[in-house]
Amino acid sequence: MLKNNRQGHSKKIIFIDTIGVAKEYAPKPAIHFIPDWYKKIEASFPKKVTPDFMPTIKKCIPVLDAITAGYIIVSPCDVYVSTKDGEPHYNSKIANLIQFHPRKQGYLHPSANDFQFPKWTNPWAIKTPQGYSCLFKSPAHNSNPWFEILEGIVDTDAYNASVNFPFVLKNPTEEFMIPAGTPIAQVIPFKREEWKSSISDDIKLHQNVSQYLNSQFFDRYKRMFWSRKSYS
Repeated sequence: MLKNNRQGHSKKIIFIDTIGVAKEYAPKPAIHFIPDWYKKIEASFPKKVTPDFMPTIKKCIPVLDAITAGYIIVSPCDVYVSTKDGEPHYNSKIANLIQFHPRKQGYLHPSANDFQFPKWTNPWAIKTPQGYSCLFKSPAHNSNPWFEILEGIVDTDAYNASVNFPFVLKNPTEEFMIPAGTPIAQVIPFKREEWKSSISDDIKLHQNVSQYLNSQFFDRYKRMFWSRKSYS
């Protein structure tokens, strides 16, 4: 059983600066934003491989693939959040960086609170090749204590205006600073294709994979099945 590591020609995603953002806050591949908790956690207990070897989440390649998929858009400046007339109030050096949707536009959303939906006005327009869209989501396994965006998919091959990011505050009555460079959104380009599903009761494939996995103690998925992904 062999894994497929064949890579096709690289596709190009273009981030277009619409307001003149400092280069320090330009979008970068997500691999540059591996969270501190992931870097610090031990890879296994004990460190030496024994029959009792227990890998941690650091050894889970699907988690690392999720963290490093695509690109990260960050806040282009500090944003100070306070309260004014009982509502969250936002202050930043970039005019209109935070705008709003009325609460009634999403009042049944599970993340809705008692306030309007604020949104980051994204300074970056995005262009992908024909047939490719982008998933915009909160950075995988890299949450912050202040806010979380509402996820969405945009056909960025055709729509080349800025994609803004509605969000909710986790603590809307508190006062705090969101520092410049805070990861806002993870941008994952993907090819649009038609899919059909089916249900099968043929368990031979599952049995074959399980037998293969049981032939080794550690790094089994990485060595046997995983294909490297590349974003630059």
